[in-house]
Amino acid sequence: MPELLIDKKDHVTVLTINRPERMNAFTSNTIKELVAALEEAQADADCRAIVLTGAGQAFCSGADSEGLQRERSVLASKEGLWLGVQRLPLLLERIDKPVIAAVNGPAVGAGCDIALMCDIRIVGESGRFSEGYIRVGLVPGEGGAYFLPRLVGTAMALELLWTGRFVGAQEAVRTGLANHSYPDDELMARTLELATAIANQPPVVVRYVKRAVQQCAKTDLVTALDLISSHMAVVRSTEDTQEALRAFKAKERPVYHGR
Repeated sequence: MPELLIDKKDHVTVLTINRPERMNAFTSNTIKELVAALEEAQADADCRAIVLTGAGQAFCSGADSEGLQRERSVLASKEGLWLGVQRLPLLLERIDKPVIAAVNGPAVGAGCDIALMCDIRIVGESGRFSEGYIRVGLVPGEGGAYFLPRLVGTAMALELLWTGRFVGAQEAVRTGLANHSYPDDELMARTLELATAIANQPPVVVRYVKRAVQQCAKTDLVTALDLISSHMAVVRSTEDTQEALRAFKAKERPVYHGR
């Protein structure tokens, strides 16, 4: 069976980790397939939004210790992470299309980190998050120490990292860990509804908004405003912006072509 399922519809690419018998614990091959699929989605002009989810009853339970090669030295351990699963956050940092996680069950350890590195998280009522590394004597290896404080604040992030406790759907929304929570049987429909709504916006502008938010979070106000003035000049020159203005004045539905 393929370890990753790919479905494309209405400008949305859905990537599903497909190891339900292992609660979607990933292997090195899963990561390779996921990286390749994300790179393809970024390069695909027809793709305007990406949804990441898991098959069955889990989002992702982390790394599959039975399927991953055991490193035999400190250097091999470090490079195993850097050249393996850490490729995901580095790649998602470069992808300027919206990436939405549909958390349909437990997201634990590295699986939690994968959800955190997405732009938006939508969680089903049975979805749960846990940075469970502490329970096995490890530090968060896939970006949890980077992403979690930016979502919930330093104090809450430290509590979750130090205890490894589970955060349920309602608490996740309340603390900013997730955007929305829905009944399990509505999760994918609601997630695709949001993804499609975003995909129906002018795609160049959507991408430049994501770039701006990422870049502005890492710089000072003067640089951020200077950056935005450049982004504004670029998007004003696009056909999509002209179409948006035309449709707005005519009270018609715009048709965008991503240029």
